[in-house]
Amino acid sequence: MPKAKPAPNLPDIRDLAEQVRFTPDTGRIWVRDQRGVLLTASVYGALRRELIDRLGPAVARELLSRIGYAEGGRDADTARRLRPNVSYFDAFAVGPQVHALAGFGWSEVVHLHADPESGAFAGEFLVHDSLEATTHLDAYGTSPEPVCWMQSGYASGFASAFAGRPILMREVECRGMGDEACRLIGKPLDDWLTQAPDTRYYQPEASVNRFADLDAEDDNGVVGISAGFGAAMHLLRKAADSRATLLFVGETGVGKEVFARLGHRMSRRHDGPFIAVNCAALPETLIETELFGVVKGAYTGASKSRAGRFERADGGTLFLDEVTSLSLAAQGKLLRVLQEREIERVGDNQTRRVDVRVMAACNEDLRQAVDAGRFREDLYFRLTTFPVPIPPLRERRDDIPLLMAYLLRRFCAVHGKSVPGFTARAVEALFAYDFPGNIRELENLIERAVLLAGDGEAIDLPQLALRGGTPRQPAFALDTSGRLSDDGASLREQAAALLAAPANGPRFDAIEHALLEQAVADADGNLAAAARTLGLTRRQVQLRLDRYRAGATGTR
Repeated sequence: MPKAKPAPNLPDIRDLAEQVRFTPDTGRIWVRDQRGVLLTASVYGALRRELIDRLGPAVARELLSRIGYAEGGRDADTARRLRPNVSYFDAFAVGPQVHALAGFGWSEVVHLHADPESGAFAGEFLVHDSLEATTHLDAYGTSPEPVCWMQSGYASGFASAFAGRPILMREVECRGMGDEACRLIGKPLDDWLTQAPDTRYYQPEASVNRFADLDAEDDNGVVGISAGFGAAMHLLRKAADSRATLLFVGETGVGKEVFARLGHRMSRRHDGPFIAVNCAALPETLIETELFGVVKGAYTGASKSRAGRFERADGGTLFLDEVTSLSLAAQGKLLRVLQEREIERVGDNQTRRVDVRVMAACNEDLRQAVDAGRFREDLYFRLTTFPVPIPPLRERRDDIPLLMAYLLRRFCAVHGKSVPGFTARAVEALFAYDFPGNIRELENLIERAVLLAGDGEAIDLPQLALRGGTPRQPAFALDTSGRLSDDGASLREQAAALLAAPANGPRFDAIEHALLEQAVADADGNLAAAARTLGLTRRQVQLRLDRYRAGATGTR
């Protein structure tokens, strides 16, 4: 077997390698905009073997194929974002290159013909040194049929997303069968004459993630893929279509109303109204009028009868935000409505039936409010039928990249701006930030940054203006040789910090000198390249070096 090497017909892979980042202090590896994990081939092989032995080859094949299909579809979206202004071939090459970057084997494009407008597709690919084939051979020996199921699924999902129609990549040769390499043939699903189990794996409906609680993005702003987000979505889906009162619990800014609106859309009441009330914003004297309505002449100024929020929400959902702000008297009347399903307008002598599903939210522990005498215990038991905790953003950092991308697209559209993305150090800072204001704060930060950034200019640290500064955590990326190294921004940031700080005698000079010499050494003596790394001009670097070197030799 020849030594593996990058396929010569594929574009440079450095833009993809830069998407892999290591943050040891937080125990995270970022692969593009998702958290990743390193597995050895033996661990992957053991997992694959467990699936085959416990579930059987047919089920294991279907499961791995669908997982690969879903991942390929996601990477197709990544390809468009990473290489937006390149040829179709160079953008499509992201799939084989990401597969290689993940360690599954390196790919060679034998033939590729595609017409995005008509959906025509025909391709032939070779995968050398396939990890799937190697692990299967180690566990079971030579197979009578192809065994690279995840690999075929990934290729099918990627090609389908790119072509805009179902593409089936079928493995016709496989190292697991004794062939020299794995050969994949791809064409539209309808063009395959022979039917096989794989034809149903890759239908669009089959690509739905079985772990559907981990939705990546909802079209109304519900965005997330973290475990905390998935747990909240799981609870919401369990009770969304019931009559149970939902209580969303979480810090200010975590998106409680967004989850409530989603719960309303998922319920059988989705065609009815969704009425939101911020209880904290209502004066105590007007709370009952706003919630239950008023009849003409009930008090001075009541010149006409008016329906309250409960009546307006009839047939739909009423969302009570900051419910702990209600007075004890209003809490008592709310309890009656929840129990009897009827309201009485202020100043009226008759009751009115209402069909309303109530959702509530609070940013504190309701049990503590009960113990403090600020909240009725009987109402507490009524509202906590089905609590849905929503974790703060600092506990769901895996969602930050998705939220950044979603909010950037949203605010660029709102303000008519064209901002391509974020600089590396802006991404680092947002990953490291604790977000005391949660998603609401991230939303405000990105909207402000979009307004400050020029068209075609990436968002950088000065435009974010994070509270409390931006402490940098050690992060490493892959260099061109595949080794871990500093991300390349550290010298620039340290130099910028030194230039911005007041000079502090010999210690300052020594640090600045060390940075300059290191940058020049890394650039192999090229002062212009060193200056670009440091964010300085060539003349600035030359003058500083001359001063320090003259001082070292005793001349002035």
